[in-house]
Amino acid sequence: FFFFLDDSVAEFKTHYNGQNFPLYLYDQQDEEPGGLFGEQTSGPRRRDAITDTGLKHFQDAYPGETINKEDLFYYVYGLLHCEDYRAKYADNLSKELPRIPCVKTAADFWAFSRAGRELGDLHVNYETVEPYPVTIKQGDLRLADIKNPEAFYRVTKWAFGKAGKEKDKTTVIYNANITMQDIPLEAYDYVVNGKPALEWVMERQVVKIDKDSGIENDANRYAIETMNNPAYPLELFQRVITVSLRTMEIVRGLPKLEVMA
Repeated sequence: FFFFLDDSVAEFKTHYNGQNFPLYLYDQQDEEPGGLFGEQTSGPRRRDAITDTGLKHFQDAYPGETINKEDLFYYVYGLLHCEDYRAKYADNLSKELPRIPCVKTAADFWAFSRAGRELGDLHVNYETVEPYPVTIKQGDLRLADIKNPEAFYRVTKWAFGKAGKEKDKTTVIYNANITMQDIPLEAYDYVVNGKPALEWVMERQVVKIDKDSGIENDANRYAIETMNNPAYPLELFQRVITVSLRTMEIVRGLPKLEVMA
C-alpha cells in the first residue's frame, strides 16, 4: 500500500497502475454562440471531486462542526498516514482501495485533518524546506573556495559509511569532496514505497546507463540545466532529511485510531 500527494496530475504508471483522487476535477465547457456580447467562456470549469453526499456523511457524524471538502480531503491524507489504520486494515489495503471511516470524535477528525494539511504541504513543497544541517567531514562548505561548482558537486554514486563490516547510515559519502556525517537514523523511518525516502534520493540522483537503450541518465545535468544549481542533489538529500523527520514527528503525534461503529 502506497500513496502520495502531488500538485499536478500524476502519470498512470507513476506507481504501478495508480489512481488519482484529486481535490478538484475540471470539465471542458461547451461554448454556445451568443449575441454580440454573449457570455464568453475561457478554459475548463472546476468542480469539487469530493461529492456532496460524501461530505454530508462526515458532517452528520460531527454535528455542530463546520467541515468543508478541503478539510475532508486533508483528513483522508492524514488518516492514510496513521500507523494504527495501516496495521488494522493491512489485509484490505493489499487488495482494494482504502475505505475511509469516521473517527469517534470531532477532536480526532480535526487532528487528522490538520496533520494531513501539514503533511501535504511538506510533501508537495519538499524542495523548499530548510536543508538539514549535516556535518561535512571535510569542513563547512560555506567557507570553501569552490572554483568549479559543477565539478565539485558532481555525484556519480552514493555510499554509506562503514562501522566495521556493517553499514553506518549516519554517514553518507556523496563524492570524493563531500562526506555527510551525523545523519539522524530516525530519518530513515520515513518509508515511501517500501524504501526510506533518503535511499530513493541516493538511488536516483546518480549517473546511470540504461542497459537497453544505452542512454546515460545523469542527475547532474538536471541539477545544472533545470535547477541551475550543481549542488541540487546534495541539498535535496538534506531537505529530505528535514521532510522525513518532520513527517515521522507528525505521524507519531496522531491520535490513537478509534472509529465509529
